[in-house]
Amino acid sequence: MRIVDLTLTIREGMTTFPVPWHPFVEITQLGRFGIEDRETRKLVLGTHTGTHVDAPRHFIPEGASIDAIAPEQLVGPARVCDFTQARDFQMIGIDELEDELGEERPERIILRYDWSRQLDTMRYYTDHPFLSEQAANWLVQRGCRLLAMDTPMPDDPKNGKGCDIDSPIHKILLGNGVVLVEYLCNLAALRQKQVQLVVAPLKILDGDGAPARVFALEDEAIS
Repeated sequence: MRIVDLTLTIREGMTTFPVPWHPFVEITQLGRFGIEDRETRKLVLGTHTGTHVDAPRHFIPEGASIDAIAPEQLVGPARVCDFTQARDFQMIGIDELEDELGEERPERIILRYDWSRQLDTMRYYTDHPFLSEQAANWLVQRGCRLLAMDTPMPDDPKNGKGCDIDSPIHKILLGNGVVLVEYLCNLAALRQKQVQLVVAPLKILDGDGAPARVFALEDEAIS
């Protein structure tokens, strides 16, 4: 079994969504060898720092919180959809999803754009590909329960600038109980389209989301 880590390392100065309601990461060392004779640190981070899970509560007032999401939804077979040829700011519609999935109806889907290569630039937030509303509804109708991606969000990056609805793709997916996993990295290391996905978010009471360790398991015999 081959294990591929898909998680960003949490560090000061890391990429953080540039809005007031997402804090910058702060890491302060408290315990020190030679003084307290142990190491401890204080962390300041948000529920959507780095690789993280969006619970329905993020946008849906009565939606499930992160601590209420069953592990069975977060762990299991996942289908990798290769959109590495997508252009900057390209909208992914039903046709593109059908070309990738055909008649498959996976419960867990990973959208691979290799967009993590744009980390630490503003292009990461301004130019990423995104889903159409029709595509989001199509995924719901086909039984998707978890959608993961190596972009900061599934919505149009120009969302909020003259748009009639704030974050419509988030609301379609989260409103139908689909869990989102954002800010993945290292998807280029995957060799297979079918993997076992493990998503392990912090269990925060009534949390709207949480940082997560995410990795994929591949069967080496198939490589």
